[in-house]
Amino acid sequence: MKILTTCFLIASTQLCLSQRQDETTIRQIYDKALTEGQSYSMLDYLSNKIGSRLSGSPGAAAAVEWSKRAMQDASFDSVWLQPVMVPHWVRGQKEIGRILRTKRGEATTVNVCALGGSVGTGPDGITASIVEVKSFEELAKLGAAVQGKIVFFSRPMDPTKINTFAAYGGAVNQRSSGASEAAKYGAKAVLVRSMGSNLEDYPHTGGLRYAPNLAKIPAFAISTRHADMLSKLLVEEKEIQVYLESHCETLEDAPSFNVIGEIKGSEYKDEIIIIGGHLDSWDLGQGAHDDGAGCVQSIEVLRILRTMGYQPKRTIRAVMFMNEENGLRGGLKYAELATKNKEKHIAAIESDRGGFTPRGFTVSADTSTRKKIQSWRPLLEPYGLSDFSQEGGGADIGPLAQQGVALIGFLPDSQRYFSLHHTSEDTFDKVDKRELELGAASMAALVYLIDRYGLK
Repeated sequence: MKILTTCFLIASTQLCLSQRQDETTIRQIYDKALTEGQSYSMLDYLSNKIGSRLSGSPGAAAAVEWSKRAMQDASFDSVWLQPVMVPHWVRGQKEIGRILRTKRGEATTVNVCALGGSVGTGPDGITASIVEVKSFEELAKLGAAVQGKIVFFSRPMDPTKINTFAAYGGAVNQRSSGASEAAKYGAKAVLVRSMGSNLEDYPHTGGLRYAPNLAKIPAFAISTRHADMLSKLLVEEKEIQVYLESHCETLEDAPSFNVIGEIKGSEYKDEIIIIGGHLDSWDLGQGAHDDGAGCVQSIEVLRILRTMGYQPKRTIRAVMFMNEENGLRGGLKYAELATKNKEKHIAAIESDRGGFTPRGFTVSADTSTRKKIQSWRPLLEPYGLSDFSQEGGGADIGPLAQQGVALIGFLPDSQRYFSLHHTSEDTFDKVDKRELELGAASMAALVYLIDRYGLK
């Protein structure tokens, strides 16, 4: 009995000491991020000196060189470029949208933008009657009645959903597939209510996917405020036409790179933990929240651990993925080469929900792994990280799921994200320094725990 009691006391003492060490290390991580952090200054440069970074653009190429240099300057053990061919779509000159009230002879300018990957209208634009629908089912019922017309998809994001990403998911198929759905019935173009959570004057762009063997028709987003105005006018007056003009085109695929930096593990160097964001952004703003924030936070995770003198057991890798916005080529290439090179990834963390106040992490993994991550909640909750209930990872790390990798998404507060997402308003001045630094520290703390204890 004395032996059992002694063993229990020793085990309890070791557990307490281990917990104290974790608490101390995590506190040091946050102190470093909040007093000596570089994520905000890095994002300043990426946003204001380089700016938009759509795949294939000069901005994307400049961002590759910048992120490579930033990781080298932080003295990571290895930094390299991983080649990947990416789509190259260009917007061209500013789009034009007008509502034409033919009975009154009036024209009202509305704020529109081409959706990413759309074909252009050409210099003469398109003028046609407009038909409003809220779903693909409603469109199918109209069928041939939309032939030669512009289809207006007007379903808003559901404002009653507290999780704005769930609201986005309930509306975004209009943007991604609406053009091809309308083309089935002979429509000339589509106009889609922007994926925004508030009434705004500026439109939101975003990628679309053309279905094979269907005509490619021009696709536009219209600001939420002007979408509401158009819906109201269509109730009052049926004889309305819309004029749309865009000059976008898709060029040949362009060479680009994922940018990777790592700190080698001392004990289990073949086990890899990655943290990443996507380096590319849409062309309307600076890509500060989407996803410059995720990129600088990922670099900052490794930089903080390095400056603390922390020697990881496992290899920790930061990945700047290219082409998440309109192709996912970077994420697919990374997973392909990870399989080819027989790399063993145990966890992948992605930050792609903006640089807002940290709330927790989403986790897609087996039950035992989820429980292990959730068991660390008492260590992380003092820093505002209390939500570990949702599944999810991220688009770029998603292809690693086939290898059984635990996929983890950084989860900041989502309420402001879809006011900025894919718009001209996604600029550096919308990012709060402290929130950004807290996010980097939050991911570094989780990386530390995964590195120390593993996930099995």
